[in-house]
Amino acid sequence: MFWMVALVALDGRQYVYRVYAPREALPADLFWAAFHCHEEGGGPRASDWFDAAEIRWVGGTGELAVRS
Repeated sequence: MFWMVALVALDGRQYVYRVYAPREALPADLFWAAFHCHEEGGGPRASDWFDAAEIRWVGGTGELAVRS
């Protein structure tokens, strides 16, 4: 199905993005896809610290949670 990637921004809020990618996608690729989407949206600066992101697989056969 898709991935949900949550990024923390400098305003203290968490912004969540849906990233359509295969289940085998690398977490770093998912992070950068969401980060660039956030930057293009004109919102407050998001943290580019990979470890602050939360990445979760949604759908398919069971759910796989990946915490970065």
